[in-house]
Amino acid sequence: MTVGSAAAPASDLRAREAALHERLRSLTSLVVAYSGGVDSAYLALAATRVLGPRALCVTADSASYPARHRRMAEQVATQFAFQHEFIHTGELARPEYRANDTDRCYYCKHELYTDLTGLARTRGFEAVADGNNADDRGDYRPGRRAAREFGVISPLDEAGLTKADIRELSREAGLPCWDEPASACLSSRVPYHSEVTEAKLQAIERAEDIVRSLGFRVVRVRHHGDVARLELAREEMPRLIEPGVSEMIDRELRALGFRYVAVDLKGYRLGSLNEGLTLKVV
Repeated sequence: MTVGSAAAPASDLRAREAALHERLRSLTSLVVAYSGGVDSAYLALAATRVLGPRALCVTADSASYPARHRRMAEQVATQFAFQHEFIHTGELARPEYRANDTDRCYYCKHELYTDLTGLARTRGFEAVADGNNADDRGDYRPGRRAAREFGVISPLDEAGLTKADIRELSREAGLPCWDEPASACLSSRVPYHSEVTEAKLQAIERAEDIVRSLGFRVVRVRHHGDVARLELAREEMPRLIEPGVSEMIDRELRALGFRYVAVDLKGYRLGSLNEGLTLKVV
Protein backbone atom coordinates (compact mmCIF):
# COMPACT_ATOMS: atom_id res chain seq x y z
CA MET A 1 0.00 0.00 0.00
CA THR A 2 1.13 3.57 -0.58
CA VAL A 3 2.49 5.73 2.18
CA GLY A 4 -0.04 6.59 4.88
CA SER A 5 -1.65 5.31 8.02
CA ALA A 6 -2.89 1.74 8.23
CA ALA A 7 -6.48 0.78 7.57
CA ALA A 8 -8.74 0.13 10.54
CA PRO A 9 -8.82 -3.37 12.11
CA ALA A 10 -11.01 -5.73 10.12
CA SER A 11 -14.02 -5.49 12.45
CA ASP A 12 -13.96 -1.68 12.43
CA LEU A 13 -13.46 -1.62 8.67
CA ARG A 14 -16.52 -3.83 8.12
CA ALA A 15 -18.56 -1.65 10.47
CA ARG A 16 -17.58 1.47 8.57
CA GLU A 17 -18.30 -0.21 5.25
CA ALA A 18 -21.73 -1.24 6.55
CA ALA A 19 -22.37 2.32 7.75
CA LEU A 20 -21.59 3.61 4.27
CA HIS A 21 -23.97 1.14 2.64
CA GLU A 22 -26.69 1.98 5.15
CA ARG A 23 -26.28 5.69 4.41
CA LEU A 24 -26.52 5.04 0.68
CA ARG A 25 -29.61 2.85 1.14
CA SER A 26 -31.27 5.79 2.91
CA LEU A 27 -31.24 7.71 -0.38
CA THR A 28 -33.66 7.22 -3.23
CA SER A 29 -31.04 8.32 -5.78
CA LEU A 30 -27.65 10.00 -5.90
CA VAL A 31 -25.31 12.00 -8.13
CA VAL A 32 -21.66 11.24 -7.31
CA ALA A 33 -19.00 13.84 -8.08
CA TYR A 34 -16.61 11.35 -9.65
CA SER A 35 -13.07 12.45 -10.53
CA GLY A 36 -11.56 8.99 -10.98
CA GLY A 37 -9.39 9.24 -7.86
CA VAL A 38 -9.55 6.46 -5.29
CA ASP A 39 -12.03 8.17 -2.95
CA SER A 40 -14.63 9.12 -5.52
CA ALA A 41 -14.10 5.84 -7.40
CA TYR A 42 -14.82 3.79 -4.30
CA LEU A 43 -17.88 5.93 -3.50
CA ALA A 44 -19.08 5.52 -7.09
CA LEU A 45 -18.65 1.76 -6.83
CA ALA A 46 -20.48 1.53 -3.51
CA ALA A 47 -23.31 3.75 -4.77
CA THR A 48 -23.63 1.72 -7.97
CA ARG A 49 -23.79 -1.54 -6.01
CA VAL A 50 -26.37 -0.20 -3.56
CA LEU A 51 -28.50 2.02 -5.80
CA GLY A 52 -27.94 0.53 -9.25
CA PRO A 53 -29.19 2.85 -12.04
CA ARG A 54 -30.32 5.34 -9.39
CA ALA A 55 -26.65 6.29 -8.94
CA LEU A 56 -25.23 8.66 -11.57
CA CYS A 57 -21.47 9.28 -11.58
CA VAL A 58 -20.53 12.61 -13.12
CA THR A 59 -17.02 13.73 -14.06
CA ALA A 60 -16.31 17.43 -14.49
CA ASP A 61 -13.96 18.09 -17.40
CA SER A 62 -12.05 21.37 -17.66
CA ALA A 63 -8.60 22.77 -18.41
CA SER A 64 -7.51 21.99 -14.84
CA TYR A 65 -8.44 18.30 -15.09
CA PRO A 66 -5.53 16.11 -16.28
CA ALA A 67 -6.13 13.95 -19.33
CA ARG A 68 -4.67 10.91 -17.53
CA HIS A 69 -7.34 11.28 -14.84
CA ARG A 70 -10.01 11.47 -17.52
CA ARG A 71 -8.76 8.21 -19.03
CA MET A 72 -8.67 6.57 -15.62
CA ALA A 73 -12.20 7.71 -14.80
CA GLU A 74 -13.49 6.31 -18.09
CA GLN A 75 -11.62 3.03 -17.63
CA VAL A 76 -12.97 2.39 -14.14
CA ALA A 77 -16.49 3.48 -15.06
CA THR A 78 -16.54 1.06 -17.99
CA GLN A 79 -14.96 -1.82 -16.06
CA PHE A 80 -17.43 -1.54 -13.17
CA ALA A 81 -20.50 -0.54 -15.20
CA PHE A 82 -21.07 2.87 -13.60
CA GLN A 83 -23.79 5.03 -15.04
CA HIS A 84 -21.31 7.71 -16.07
CA GLU A 85 -21.41 11.11 -17.75
CA PHE A 86 -19.04 14.01 -18.36
CA ILE A 87 -19.96 17.66 -17.97
CA HIS A 88 -17.82 20.68 -18.80
CA THR A 89 -17.20 23.23 -16.05
CA GLY A 90 -16.02 26.76 -16.73
CA GLU A 91 -14.18 27.75 -13.56
CA LEU A 92 -11.33 29.24 -15.62
CA ALA A 93 -13.76 31.86 -16.94
CA ARG A 94 -14.30 33.17 -13.40
CA PRO A 95 -12.01 36.08 -12.45
CA GLU A 96 -12.03 34.97 -8.81
CA TYR A 97 -10.69 31.58 -9.79
CA ARG A 98 -8.02 32.91 -12.14
CA ALA A 99 -6.86 35.37 -9.46
CA ASN A 100 -5.75 32.31 -7.47
CA ASP A 101 -6.22 33.59 -3.95
CA THR A 102 -6.08 31.09 -1.10
CA ASP A 103 -9.80 30.35 -1.58
CA ARG A 104 -9.44 29.38 -5.25
CA CYS A 105 -10.83 25.91 -4.51
CA TYR A 106 -14.03 27.48 -3.20
CA TYR A 107 -14.78 29.01 -6.61
CA CYS A 108 -13.93 25.77 -8.39
CA LYS A 109 -16.29 23.76 -6.20
CA HIS A 110 -18.94 26.49 -6.38
CA GLU A 111 -18.87 26.09 -10.17
CA LEU A 112 -18.99 22.30 -9.91
CA TYR A 113 -21.82 22.13 -7.37
CA THR A 114 -23.85 24.73 -9.24
CA ASP A 115 -23.80 22.36 -12.21
CA LEU A 116 -24.27 19.11 -10.28
CA THR A 117 -27.13 20.32 -8.07
CA GLY A 118 -28.80 21.80 -11.12
CA LEU A 119 -28.45 18.49 -12.93
CA ALA A 120 -29.80 16.60 -9.91
CA ARG A 121 -32.77 18.91 -9.56
CA THR A 122 -33.64 18.76 -13.27
CA ARG A 123 -33.38 14.97 -13.48
CA GLY A 124 -34.93 14.10 -10.14
CA PHE A 125 -31.93 12.88 -8.12
CA GLU A 126 -32.30 13.26 -4.37
CA ALA A 127 -28.74 14.28 -3.45
CA VAL A 128 -25.23 15.09 -4.64
CA ALA A 129 -22.24 13.47 -2.91
CA ASP A 130 -18.52 14.17 -2.89
CA GLY A 131 -15.58 11.91 -2.03
CA ASN A 132 -14.34 13.64 1.11
CA ASN A 133 -13.19 11.18 3.76
CA ALA A 134 -12.59 11.30 7.51
CA ASP A 135 -8.93 12.30 7.06
CA ASP A 136 -9.98 15.48 5.27
CA ARG A 137 -11.62 17.06 8.30
CA GLY A 138 -8.56 18.94 9.54
CA ASP A 139 -7.17 20.02 6.18
CA TYR A 140 -7.48 23.48 4.68
CA ARG A 141 -10.21 22.77 2.16
CA PRO A 142 -12.23 25.84 1.14
CA GLY A 143 -14.13 23.64 -1.29
CA ARG A 144 -15.95 22.13 1.67
CA ARG A 145 -17.56 25.49 2.34
CA ALA A 146 -19.07 25.35 -1.13
CA ALA A 147 -20.24 21.79 -0.46
CA ARG A 148 -22.07 22.91 2.67
CA GLU A 149 -23.66 25.85 0.86
CA PHE A 150 -25.08 23.52 -1.80
CA GLY A 151 -26.07 20.74 0.61
CA VAL A 152 -23.59 18.25 -0.85
CA ILE A 153 -23.18 15.19 1.35
CA SER A 154 -19.97 13.26 2.16
CA PRO A 155 -20.96 9.63 2.78
CA LEU A 156 -17.37 8.37 3.19
CA ASP A 157 -16.72 10.94 5.90
CA GLU A 158 -20.08 10.25 7.56
CA ALA A 159 -19.15 6.55 7.76
CA GLY A 160 -15.79 7.40 9.35
CA LEU A 161 -13.79 5.94 6.47
CA THR A 162 -10.18 7.13 6.28
CA LYS A 163 -7.98 7.23 3.20
CA ALA A 164 -6.27 4.01 4.30
CA ASP A 165 -9.67 2.33 4.81
CA ILE A 166 -10.76 3.38 1.33
CA ARG A 167 -7.56 2.10 -0.25
CA GLU A 168 -8.00 -1.27 1.44
CA LEU A 169 -11.68 -1.60 0.47
CA SER A 170 -10.81 -0.51 -3.08
CA ARG A 171 -8.04 -3.11 -3.25
CA GLU A 172 -10.47 -5.80 -2.11
CA ALA A 173 -12.98 -4.68 -4.74
CA GLY A 174 -10.39 -4.80 -7.52
CA LEU A 175 -10.40 -1.09 -8.32
CA PRO A 176 -7.22 -0.44 -10.36
CA CYS A 177 -6.80 3.00 -8.76
CA TRP A 178 -6.61 1.62 -5.21
CA ASP A 179 -2.95 2.59 -4.80
CA GLU A 180 -2.90 5.56 -7.17
CA PRO A 181 -0.91 8.41 -5.58
CA ALA A 182 -3.03 11.25 -4.22
CA SER A 183 -3.52 14.02 -6.72
CA ALA A 184 -5.30 17.33 -7.19
CA CYS A 185 -6.25 19.61 -10.04
CA LEU A 186 -3.50 21.16 -12.13
CA SER A 187 -4.23 24.62 -10.72
CA SER A 188 -2.88 23.43 -7.37
CA ARG A 189 0.61 23.60 -8.93
CA VAL A 190 0.37 27.38 -9.40
CA PRO A 191 1.45 29.43 -6.34
CA TYR A 192 -1.24 31.55 -4.72
CA HIS A 193 -1.70 35.05 -6.18
CA SER A 194 -0.10 33.99 -9.48
CA GLU A 195 -2.79 34.00 -12.18
CA VAL A 196 -4.08 30.63 -13.33
CA THR A 197 -4.07 30.47 -17.14
CA GLU A 198 -4.74 27.71 -19.62
CA ALA A 199 -1.18 28.04 -20.95
CA LYS A 200 0.28 27.41 -17.48
CA LEU A 201 -1.98 24.40 -16.94
CA GLN A 202 -0.96 22.91 -20.28
CA ALA A 203 2.73 23.37 -19.48
CA ILE A 204 2.29 21.76 -16.06
CA GLU A 205 0.42 18.77 -17.47
CA ARG A 206 2.96 18.19 -20.24
CA ALA A 207 5.87 18.55 -17.81
CA GLU A 208 4.38 16.03 -15.36
CA ASP A 209 3.67 13.60 -18.19
CA ILE A 210 7.33 13.82 -19.24
CA VAL A 211 8.61 13.10 -15.73
CA ARG A 212 6.06 10.33 -15.21
CA SER A 213 7.07 8.71 -18.51
CA LEU A 214 10.47 8.04 -16.92
CA GLY A 215 8.85 5.85 -14.26
CA PHE A 216 8.34 8.35 -11.44
CA ARG A 217 5.03 7.72 -9.67
CA VAL A 218 4.62 10.74 -7.40
CA VAL A 219 5.18 13.90 -9.43
CA ARG A 220 4.32 17.56 -8.98
CA VAL A 221 5.66 20.32 -11.19
CA ARG A 222 5.10 23.66 -9.45
CA HIS A 223 4.92 26.58 -11.88
CA HIS A 224 6.99 29.53 -10.60
CA GLY A 225 7.04 31.63 -13.75
CA ASP A 226 10.21 30.67 -15.61
CA VAL A 227 11.12 28.08 -12.95
CA ALA A 228 9.69 24.55 -12.84
CA ARG A 229 10.04 23.20 -9.29
CA LEU A 230 9.86 19.39 -9.18
CA GLU A 231 8.50 17.60 -6.15
CA LEU A 232 9.05 13.85 -6.18
CA ALA A 233 8.58 11.13 -3.58
CA ARG A 234 11.75 11.12 -1.47
CA GLU A 235 12.33 7.42 -2.17
CA GLU A 236 12.29 8.17 -5.91
CA MET A 237 14.66 11.14 -5.82
CA PRO A 238 17.92 9.11 -6.13
CA ARG A 239 16.80 8.11 -9.64
CA LEU A 240 17.44 11.68 -10.76
CA ILE A 241 21.19 11.00 -10.77
CA GLU A 242 20.89 7.97 -13.05
CA PRO A 243 22.60 8.53 -16.41
CA GLY A 244 20.51 10.65 -18.72
CA VAL A 245 17.51 11.12 -16.42
CA SER A 246 18.12 14.64 -15.10
CA GLU A 247 19.47 15.72 -18.49
CA MET A 248 16.30 14.60 -20.26
CA ILE A 249 14.01 16.24 -17.70
CA ASP A 250 15.94 19.49 -17.93
CA ARG A 251 15.97 19.47 -21.73
CA GLU A 252 12.31 18.57 -22.17
CA LEU A 253 10.99 21.01 -19.56
CA ARG A 254 13.08 23.85 -20.99
CA ALA A 255 11.50 23.05 -24.35
CA LEU A 256 8.13 23.80 -22.74
CA GLY A 257 9.27 27.35 -21.96
CA PHE A 258 10.85 27.06 -18.52
CA ARG A 259 14.28 28.72 -18.17
CA TYR A 260 15.22 26.75 -15.06
CA VAL A 261 14.31 23.32 -13.71
CA ALA A 262 14.77 22.90 -9.95
CA VAL A 263 14.26 19.97 -7.60
CA ASP A 264 12.70 20.55 -4.18
CA LEU A 265 14.99 18.69 -1.79
CA LYS A 266 12.17 18.22 0.72
CA GLY A 267 10.38 16.05 -1.82
CA TYR A 268 6.65 15.85 -2.34
CA ARG A 269 4.40 16.77 0.56
CA LEU A 270 0.70 17.51 0.62
CA GLY A 271 -0.13 21.20 0.33
CA SER A 272 3.42 22.47 -0.05
CA LEU A 273 2.16 25.74 -1.53
CA ASN A 274 0.33 26.36 1.77
CA GLU A 275 3.63 26.51 3.62
CA GLY A 276 4.25 29.89 5.21
CA LEU A 277 0.59 30.91 4.93
CA THR A 278 -1.84 31.36 7.81
CA LEU A 279 -4.88 29.46 6.63
CA LYS A 280 -8.19 28.91 8.35
CA VAL A 281 -9.69 25.42 8.18
CA VAL A 282 -13.27 25.70 6.91
